[in-house]
Amino acid sequence: RLNPVTFVAGQNTFTMALSALNNKVMGVAARMYRRILAGELNQTGLRYEDCINETEPVVVEALSLQDADVVTARNRRLKRAIDLSYKRKNLQDYAPDMVLEPFKEEIFPDIQKLLARDEEFAMMNLHNKGS
Repeated sequence: RLNPVTFVAGQNTFTMALSALNNKVMGVAARMYRRILAGELNQTGLRYEDCINETEPVVVEALSLQDADVVTARNRRLKRAIDLSYKRKNLQDYAPDMVLEPFKEEIFPDIQKLLARDEEFAMMNLHNKGS
C-alpha cells in the first residue's frame, strides 16, 4: 500500500521536473523566436515596440508622455517600413552599415507603469463595486 505522503511528494517532484523541462524547452523556443523576429524587424528597421497597437488608451497616454524625438523617430521608422514593404525592398539594401536595435525599449517602461497605476486605481476602488 502507498503512503499518501510519499505519493504526494513523488507527484510534486514529477511536477517540478516537468515544469523545469517545460521552462527549458520554452526558453530555447523563445530564444529562437527572438532571433527570427529580430531578423524580420531588421529588414524594415522597425523595433518591437513599434508594432504595438497605438489605439490602446494606455499606449496613447504613454506616447503622449514621451519626448517628441522618441515619437518622431517611431513615426519615421513606421513610414520607412511601409515604404520598404511597398517597394519590396530591404533596409540593408539602402543602409547596410546602420546599427539596428530591434528590442530597444523606450515606450514599454511607461506602459508598464501606466498599467500598474490603472491596476492600483482599480484595486483602490473595489469598495465602490459593492454599492
